[in-house]
Amino acid sequence: MIVSSPVLGEFVGTFVLIVLGNGVVAGALLNRSKAQNAGWISITAGWGLAVFAGVAVSTALGDPDGHLNPAVTLASVLMTGHASRLATYIPAQFLGAFLAAIVVWMHYKPHWALTEDAETKFACFATSPAVRQPVWNLFSEVAGSFILVLVATALFSKRVSPAGLAPGLGPVLVGSLVWAIGLSLGGTTGYAINPARDLGPRIAYSLLPIPAKGSSDWSYAWIPVLGPLVGASLAAGVVLLCGML
Repeated sequence: MIVSSPVLGEFVGTFVLIVLGNGVVAGALLNRSKAQNAGWISITAGWGLAVFAGVAVSTALGDPDGHLNPAVTLASVLMTGHASRLATYIPAQFLGAFLAAIVVWMHYKPHWALTEDAETKFACFATSPAVRQPVWNLFSEVAGSFILVLVATALFSKRVSPAGLAPGLGPVLVGSLVWAIGLSLGGTTGYAINPARDLGPRIAYSLLPIPAKGSSDWSYAWIPVLGPLVGASLAAGVVLLCGML
C-alpha cells in the first residue's frame, strides 16, 4: 500500500528541513565536531540546502504545497482561502520540527558534554538575537518573512513562468531564496522566518537532558513566532493587491 498525503508531506518535509538545518548549526558550533568553526557561509548554505531537501521530500510524498512553515501556510490561506490547511498543515509542521530536534540531539550526543558554553548548545536548537532589542528583532523577522513569501510567490507566478516551472526546479529556487535571506538578513536574529523551525526545537531543548544547558529564553520566543506570521501576512496582502498569483 502506498501512503502519501499533503499532511504527511508537511510532517516529513519539515522533519528533513530541521534535521539538516539544525544539524549544520550543531556541526559548525559544537566542540570536537569535524565541521566546528565552519562559519556563517556554511550555516546559511546548509539551511538553503535543507529547505531544498525538505520541499523535495514533501512533494514526493504527495504534498503539492511544501510549505514546511506555518507562516507560509497562513499566507497561502490568505491568498487562496483554503482555511483547512491551518488545522492540518501547521500541527504536522510543529511535530516534524520537534522530532527532528530530538534526532539532531541524538546524532551529536557525545558533543553536548564536550561543549561548555550553554548559549552555543541552545543555538543548535532555536534562534536568539545578536543584539537584544525586541522592536528591531521583531522587525527583522517580519522583514525576512515578508521577503520569503513575496519572492517565493513571484517565483511560481504565471507572470514569471507562464508555462509553469520545469519539474523539480521549485525546490531548488526556494532553497536558493532561503540561502539569500540568510546571507543578507540573517545576521540580526538568526532568521527563524518560520514559527515551527524555532518553537518546535525550543520545546525539545527545554525537555532534553542536555548537560549544563541554559535557559530556553521563553521571553524572546514570541518574536520568531509572531514576526514570521506578520511578515507573511503582509506579503500575502501585497500579492493580492498586485495580482501576482
